[in-house]
Amino acid sequence: MLAFFLQSGAIAAAELSKIRRDPTELFSRAVQPVLWLGIFGQVFSHVRDIPTGGISYLAFMTPGILAQSVLFSAIFYGIAVIWERDLGIVQKLLVSPANRGALVLGKALAAGLRGLVQAVIVYLVAALLGIGLRWEASSMLLVALGVMLGSCIFSTFSLIIACIVKTRERFMGIGQVLTMPMFFASNAIYPLQIMPGWLKTIAIFNPLTYLVDVLRHAMIAGGRSAHGLPVDFGVMALLFLAMLAIAARLYPGLAR
Repeated sequence: MLAFFLQSGAIAAAELSKIRRDPTELFSRAVQPVLWLGIFGQVFSHVRDIPTGGISYLAFMTPGILAQSVLFSAIFYGIAVIWERDLGIVQKLLVSPANRGALVLGKALAAGLRGLVQAVIVYLVAALLGIGLRWEASSMLLVALGVMLGSCIFSTFSLIIACIVKTRERFMGIGQVLTMPMFFASNAIYPLQIMPGWLKTIAIFNPLTYLVDVLRHAMIAGGRSAHGLPVDFGVMALLFLAMLAIAARLYPGLAR
């Protein structure tokens, strides 16, 4: 078991070294939260018909924008794996004695740490806009855990897609098709109670909904979890474990 986690840590460290070589990626990720909070949020904060539970709309949507940033950065993680296959890196990893599950978990952990960078960016943007956030250590720990788990889910899902389609062009097409529907079919920018029945049903099966629920409870004073934190974390953890098992089984097929 120790060897499994050491192997995962080595893969995660190798993935994170890419950020050290190209830190400009971190700055480019700040653009989207700035646009959503600085423009979309400012405009829609004047709409009074959206029930936000007594908090401002900007505060209500801030956790949703963080969840969106996590989704958008992690869902395209698989394209890097396709690049690695074309460069022969995947083949080298697969002939190593490392456990296949450890290879997938290491990449998921690296995506989770990248997601924490997104959280820092959103917190900074929210502070500049004067959005009231919770700064208690316990709240920020919950945010970190939620972001890590959400990033792991979406990056592993991305890896599964990459293992199935195996080409960059198909992957990009599928990734673009999935991201916006997942975002809008969640509680990121509007609450579940105002959704039509069919959309609410989709949202219940959308993992992004549970991530937003955790973040809204942890980040915003007065924010509440609609499902309860044990349910939110339980659903996400089970989903991640299932995807981890599937990805570990499919990953060797990517090299073919």
